[in-house]
Amino acid sequence: MLTVRDLDLYYGDAQALDRVSLEVPKGAIVAIVGANGAGKSSLIRTIAGIEVPRSGSITFNGEPIAGLSSHVICDRGIGQVAEGRQVFPSLTVLENLEMGAMIPRARKEAKRRLEEVFALFARLKERRSQLAGTMSGGEQQMLAIGRCLMGAPELIMFDEPSLGLAPLVVQEVLRTIHLLNGRGMTILLVEQNVAVSLKISSRAYVLENGRIVMSGTGGELLHNDRVRQAYLGL
Repeated sequence: MLTVRDLDLYYGDAQALDRVSLEVPKGAIVAIVGANGAGKSSLIRTIAGIEVPRSGSITFNGEPIAGLSSHVICDRGIGQVAEGRQVFPSLTVLENLEMGAMIPRARKEAKRRLEEVFALFARLKERRSQLAGTMSGGEQQMLAIGRCLMGAPELIMFDEPSLGLAPLVVQEVLRTIHLLNGRGMTILLVEQNVAVSLKISSRAYVLENGRIVMSGTGGELLHNDRVRQAYLGL
């Protein structure tokens, strides 16, 4: 579904991504793991159209998307749950969700999709009139996922979805990701909890200093000595 080939990204003279290549098959959970500063968020932002690569290609459903505006990429079917949630704090839960359905591909089925989001997150339905900025971190993460789903994505990119959340909430978020995948959603997951992300992913890539240095199934990397020493402290 998503193919990245030889992607280079620079911030000024500093190279953030160095010939990064990866594939995300339809219906899979693919994890990107690596230390802080490895380039994980830069990769997500480039796929999303927020950053423009210097070279390389990105194709989605067989169509090139590298260099397209972020709203165009979103309308092609790539959704993003950004690091830090980034909900609109002065808008209500319902207004935040409605914002997610403003792209052309999502408008026609917005009402039905809203009911689906409320069925998935009953707490959001209960608090549909509450200002998003007054919600807990976990509730805001649910809202961020719900807002993404309102855009009718075929692939969702999660950027550090457990960051700053309590352990019980983290488990709930990861269960939600697993549930969405079970319903056919394709997932690209960047997650600081390496062990958990490798356990739920069908394929994974290790990113170090802007380069892919290792790839394999989630299980293979989970039992790889280098990964265990570098990221799991084993």
